[in-house]
Amino acid sequence: MMNGTIAVGVTDAAGARSALQWAIERAVARRERLLLVSVVGSAWGVAGEETLVARALTRATALLEYAAEQARNAGVDAEILIERGDPVARLIAVSERADLLVLGSDFARDGSHLRGVRGVRITAGAHCPVVVVPENDVAGRSGVVVGVDGSEASEKAVAFAAAEADRTGEALTAVMTWSPVPVPFELDEYPQDYLDRMQSLTTEDLAISLAGLRQDYPDLAVSTVVESGYPTGVLLRTARSARLLVVGSHGRGPLARFLLGSTSQAVLSHLPTVTAIVR
Repeated sequence: MMNGTIAVGVTDAAGARSALQWAIERAVARRERLLLVSVVGSAWGVAGEETLVARALTRATALLEYAAEQARNAGVDAEILIERGDPVARLIAVSERADLLVLGSDFARDGSHLRGVRGVRITAGAHCPVVVVPENDVAGRSGVVVGVDGSEASEKAVAFAAAEADRTGEALTAVMTWSPVPVPFELDEYPQDYLDRMQSLTTEDLAISLAGLRQDYPDLAVSTVVESGYPTGVLLRTARSARLLVVGSHGRGPLARFLLGSTSQAVLSHLPTVTAIVR
């Protein structure tokens, strides 16, 4: 961690309110400080716009001051910041100053894709891990689930998840999936010895990915899930009752910084619980 700062995107949306509460609770537990951020868009030069922007700035200031009061009442040091411009670009820039960026989910509660683009783009471009908090109440859940695929991003996700599980005294569940080799024709069934071997190899790969945890966290309870199937479906099902889901994200190609992997993007669009994206 760099400076013990959690940046929080503050709006009056239900997801953002949940994100603020989550961030306050984490800041209390870890003795960290909050940077509370609202973004008001730049003017386009349209008649009457100055009045609209002035009202927006006044409203944003009130939201931030109320959020800061909540944080300070909980014993957390909080700074407020109003940014002007594109919300995606400004929150990505703010992430350079933070150890963690916390956002409320901007996907619709019914899982539709009418909203959500900004959150995905911010998460993809952020310079620090991003936690996305759903609108629905996740109180009473326990355990930390992490998706593992053997990549560098996955290693960082495992480290983040293990530290969080150890800090809270909860169990860690590591999930790794595999899929049979695709073939361009109808196949009644794969040979059983081939399926057994794929399961065994994946179990071994997962064990390698978790090899250092016992030394670093001797009291951490770790369980594993190894299944054939698509990672998203297995992660969503496993994390349904978890307090936190952690996944790594690694885009590919020259635009990698602005892309999320297919698994992390799919998880964000069907958010099962509070979810951290680590890259």
